[in-house]
Amino acid sequence: MRKIIALGWAGAAMVAPAHGAVTASSDIGFAVENSVDVAADAGTVYRLLGQPGRWWSKEHSFSGNAANLSLKPVAGGCFCETVPGQGGQAGSVEHARVVYAAPDRQLRLSGALGPLQAEAVTGTLNFDIVPAGKGVRIVMSYVVGGYVRMGTAKIAPVVDRVLAEQLAGLKRAAEAAAGSRH
Repeated sequence: MRKIIALGWAGAAMVAPAHGAVTASSDIGFAVENSVDVAADAGTVYRLLGQPGRWWSKEHSFSGNAANLSLKPVAGGCFCETVPGQGGQAGSVEHARVVYAAPDRQLRLSGALGPLQAEAVTGTLNFDIVPAGKGVRIVMSYVVGGYVRMGTAKIAPVVDRVLAEQLAGLKRAAEAAAGSRH
């Protein structure tokens, strides 16, 4: 399973982020940041953060189905995934845990995403929602620290591109939701 997931993350290397970059990298960690302007209000974006099945890519899930993802946007809430199993027994994955929730402004999660779960790392994923033009700007940052056997320099750009893909999905979902109300 880990090889499949790692290949999925590696395949994302072909996706170009709109506004993203590895902002820091060292032997003990890295930071990435992506931002996107969205023609939607902050409330719509924040509500969608709690519905990752509508915007997270199925290619970057353990089950291969984004509908199996859930996120409760309150402190202690889980960004989790149900993984269907044989004989009716489902498995599960905790991708991250909410550590800070400020409705319509900011959501912060703590967790090692994707193949980083198999490493000795801690990650902090932050979504900032700020007014911009006729909508909002979402700034997504992810800071990872710890020991990565393959080296942080190799994986940081891949993580950046994977997260940029998720942010693009959030933008599409938010703009579709905002458009459906008009």
